[in-house]
Order: sequence, then C-alpha cells, then structure tokens
Amino acid sequence: MDADGQHPAALIPRFLEAAAASPDAMVVGMPIFDPSAPPLRVGGRKISNWLARVETLGGNVGDVLFGFRVYPVGPLLEIMESCRTMRRFDFDPEAIVRLYWRGVTPIHLPAPVRYLSPQEGGVSQFRYFRDNLLLTRMHLRLLCGALPRILTRRRPDGG
Repeated sequence: MDADGQHPAALIPRFLEAAAASPDAMVVGMPIFDPSAPPLRVGGRKISNWLARVETLGGNVGDVLFGFRVYPVGPLLEIMESCRTMRRFDFDPEAIVRLYWRGVTPIHLPAPVRYLSPQEGGVSQFRYFRDNLLLTRMHLRLLCGALPRILTRRRPDGG
C-alpha cells in the first residue's frame, strides 16, 4: 500500500483474505479514480498499462502503477534477488510483469483512489522527470525481456 494516503486502509482485510485464499497468486488493486485524480497522471498510467500488456502478450495484469497489492513472498524474493532493479518507483510495474512471466496469476480487487490536496497533507513522492525516465528504462528492459516471448508467442498462462 502506498504511504501517501491514496488507498483506503479499510480494504486491507479484504486483500489479505484474497491472498490467504490464493497464496500462489498476486492480489492487485484496480483503481477507481475520483475527480481528484490528475489527468496527466491518469494518462501516464494508460501508457504504462498498455506497455505491460505488450510485455505480457496481452496478459490481464491490471493497473501496473497502482501500489495497493499483496505479493506471494517466495516468487517476489526470487525475482528481487535475480535483478538489481525494482528498487524505486519501478518496483510495482516491474514486479507484476516479472511475476506474471513466472506464471503468478493476478487477482483483481477494485479500490477507490483519492489524491489528497496539499491542504489535506497530500504529498506526492513522484518526480516527473526522474520517475518517468526510470519507468521508460524499465519498460525498455521489460520489452527486451519480452522479445523472446513475443517472437514465440508464448505466454505463462499457455495462451
């Protein structure tokens, strides 16, 4: 869960219940944006989500930038130990694509998103230049990793 107050903590039990019921899956929040969502940020998400669908050969991985999730710890640790990336803003999108490549199924749960105003204490840690550069490099890396799958049309789910 992101620490900026966007996600409703009241949904944590629901996410944990879903994770307990399917321990080999990743529970992925699907954002429900309210009018406070900045259009530029929502538009940028669409680009990342489209790229993730290419990287997963059309896999239904959901919103790769939404940080309200429960990951299966074992596969996630294996991925993190095998690469030096996924340490900043690229963590969530790279984790979901790499877990999907390993055959980890996403379970999607809707979750409202609220962007707090500065008066409400809302502080974004997103830095447009730095983090967009990081995301661009990440997607290039993942597209290179997806290239053999694209060429052989092989998805982890057998599709």
